[in-house]
Amino acid sequence: MGILNRISTITRSNINAILDSAEDPEKMLDQLTRDMRDGITQARTEVAKMIADERELQANAERSQQLADDWHRKAELAVQKGSEDLAREALHRKIDFANNAKVYGEQWTAQHAAVEKAKNDLHDLEEKYDGAVRNREALLARHRRAKAQQLVAKVAAATSAFDPTSELSRMEDRIRLEEARAAATSELQHDTTEDRFAKLSQNSELDDELAKLKLKVSGAPQLPSPETPATTSSG
Repeated sequence: MGILNRISTITRSNINAILDSAEDPEKMLDQLTRDMRDGITQARTEVAKMIADERELQANAERSQQLADDWHRKAELAVQKGSEDLAREALHRKIDFANNAKVYGEQWTAQHAAVEKAKNDLHDLEEKYDGAVRNREALLARHRRAKAQQLVAKVAAATSAFDPTSELSRMEDRIRLEEARAAATSELQHDTTEDRFAKLSQNSELDDELAKLKLKVSGAPQLPSPETPATTSSG
């Protein structure tokens, strides 16, 4: 029963482990079920041959025992008729057929046990095959779930030494520095513009003071200050 042993090995295997080693688990599972189906078909043929052999052994044992019984009756008849030679010959044949019946009987017993075991094994294999076909999607789902869990565990292990809070803090510090630099640049631009206007104002005031001083020294009447309106005398 080599084929039964091979199929038993397949069914005893860890299907998830087989799927893990496959590039395409779905195709692998389909191939496994096809192999099981083909193997079971061959196993049925072998079991049928074993049953035929069992029945032939049983028939041979029964036929030999029947012949032994027939020659025993002939030996009795020969004794009754006073023919000792015929009685001896009949007993000799009776013993031969009885021995054959015993050998066939022992072979039939062993064959019967082997057939019963093969039939039970075949039945178990058929049930496992039917279960594999029914649970095909469930097996694939279990496999995909196991692979996803492995991936999550691998990612978690890879990032276990990584502290996202420290990384965020570092990025925040960098952004704050960039913001400070931008504010400083804007402030410098603003100060330059204000300074330029302030200088213009200072130069204008200086020019006014210089003009007044020149008029005073030359004795010319001073011009009224822009801030103070000139007074007019009456009459």
